[in-house]
Amino acid sequence: MSEPLFDRPRRADRTGRAVTMSQALDAIADGARVYVCGGAAAPCDIDRAMADERHRWSSLDLVCDRLVAPLAMFDHPNQPFHLTSLQPGPAVDGMRDAGALTTEAVPFSRYGELLAAGGRCPIDVAVIHVSPPGPEGRFSLGVSAATPLAAMAAAPLVIAQVNPRMPYTFGAGELERSEIDLLVDVDHRLVESARAESNPTALLIGSLTASLIPDGAILQIGVGALADAVLTALHGHRDLGIHSGMISDGVIDLSESGALHGTTHPLFPGRMATGLANGTGRLFDFLDRNPAVVTVPASISHGQRTLRALPRFRAVNSAVEVALDGSANGEMIGLRVISGPGGAPDYAEAAAASPDGRYIVTLPATAARGKLSRIVGRLAPGVPATVDGRFVSAVVTENGIADLEGLSDEDRAEALRAVADPDLAVVL
Repeated sequence: MSEPLFDRPRRADRTGRAVTMSQALDAIADGARVYVCGGAAAPCDIDRAMADERHRWSSLDLVCDRLVAPLAMFDHPNQPFHLTSLQPGPAVDGMRDAGALTTEAVPFSRYGELLAAGGRCPIDVAVIHVSPPGPEGRFSLGVSAATPLAAMAAAPLVIAQVNPRMPYTFGAGELERSEIDLLVDVDHRLVESARAESNPTALLIGSLTASLIPDGAILQIGVGALADAVLTALHGHRDLGIHSGMISDGVIDLSESGALHGTTHPLFPGRMATGLANGTGRLFDFLDRNPAVVTVPASISHGQRTLRALPRFRAVNSAVEVALDGSANGEMIGLRVISGPGGAPDYAEAAAASPDGRYIVTLPATAARGKLSRIVGRLAPGVPATVDGRFVSAVVTENGIADLEGLSDEDRAEALRAVADPDLAVVL
């Protein structure tokens, strides 16, 4: 069941040549800027080879989106590797501590323009991770399509490691051989993300959030314990659809519950649309040649035109803290950057513009074992509003739902105080 070729930027004039690992590394020029795909699709064998053969280069600037685990190259900060991270997380802390990290705080929808010639971070090489060709002769980007597709469109040179353990997913991530310059055969497990352990607070937040999601809704949801709790609480719903930047193991259980049919999706009725997938081997097995899943480019997973047309669109994401005006910070704890904006600004803007869309923020009421309120009076100076408060329609904590739709500034603040920790709300 190969898809018709998606309407996406592509180059079909590449050599598609099978090479050795050494030959692939020979093609990476000293001083190049190299995109390396992340998440479950991190190209571990090429990564280790580049680390082992680092003497080939005096300087290389790596560009990555979110990583599940540190790359082997991070053991050699500035010797020769520097990292520009589009979505910093714990995996890049070593590079940060070594002074070898730069971050780019841009929404997911703008990664392509950032990496393109003329952007702030134009790349010379894209290192991607694909499955072997299927019966139709195409390779597949498998668990990570959206950012690799943008990188392939931008890079003069595309190097793919071809791994039999990469699941074949249908959609925009299906590639002709002529879209790849060099192919290197490897065989290693994908990078797995263990499911976050549930807890009573997460389960309560999940149940409350599920009450805001009607049958027939198209759902975008993040990952982690809160996202899993929401998905679990939705098992009694009907005809839900998924249109998300990322999916995880929780969608398998939702599908098996009978709640997930997606017949209302205007582009992909009956299918889940996603840009990437992070999770365990169970998820990778679920994805392999599964016609119920379609991978899409960022222009569809995060594009305003597509998102605003989704019926009953519900975007559900967590945050570090929410201010009394509804502004959500998802990027910093104190003055330490822990993430980038990711897709949150894209989804919030679209949900607010959609006639029946809603952007929902979920978070526990406290941090630091109950000592700090995550509902705050205002965001501290220098802390970004990842999502503008105007776009947030509801905030859910274990203390209830702050429904902000149509409220004045004063009433929004009062609604948010009501879901803060009662012992800490007095200072708000």
